[in-house]
Amino acid sequence: MDRFQAVSPIGTTQAQIDEGLRAHMNKVYAYMAGAMLITGAVAFLASNSLALMQLIYTTPLQWVVMLAPLGVVFFLSARIYKMSASAAQTTFWIFSGLMGLSISYIFLAYTGYSIAHTFLVTAIAFASLSIWGYTTKKDISGWGSFLIMGLIGIILASIINIFFALPGLSFAISVLGVLIFAGLTAYDTQRIKNDYLQFATRGDQMWLQKSAIMGSLSLYLNFLNMFLLLLHLFGQRN
Repeated sequence: MDRFQAVSPIGTTQAQIDEGLRAHMNKVYAYMAGAMLITGAVAFLASNSLALMQLIYTTPLQWVVMLAPLGVVFFLSARIYKMSASAAQTTFWIFSGLMGLSISYIFLAYTGYSIAHTFLVTAIAFASLSIWGYTTKKDISGWGSFLIMGLIGIILASIINIFFALPGLSFAISVLGVLIFAGLTAYDTQRIKNDYLQFATRGDQMWLQKSAIMGSLSLYLNFLNMFLLLLHLFGQRN
């Protein structure tokens, strides 16, 4: 017996579950797209203000701008199920705006064509990986531990490279980072799908709303990191 049919309440058909899943995933991608638009708009507008760029990147404020998004991610992850859905969504929008400030330098460091081209390549790769994660019958939940360990390794290597600035290590970090976030894209997509199938039958719309926000946050971070790493590898600098 299909495990989702087994937990479905009486009167709930597989077609209704599938329809609900599609609506849930569309909401996840819509939140992610909205966050990307906010990030891009803030980054572009900030980069066009010389005074703001000097304030951010020539003063200790740069550390606030760099670390603030990370703080919001930890806050949202820890408080998501104690917040209202509207508060969680607002926090997500604030996070995406802060991310825009933190990556505004790319419009000064790289050509506009290079940014647009890399974004398009990333979008195609992300869509392909996410579709595969959604449609594959293979259980890739086992990837999680390996990918998280790889991500921790990349973070530690990046911290070390801040002090030693080794070109070879920087290149290796970028290449491995792209592969790790590519794997996380497929993994997180399948996880979001499975989470919905596991909990949709509870009928808790508040939980599903918050789940969509957290799912979009995961995919947003995967996309943005892939984009920045590919830009570092192949972007044409000003």
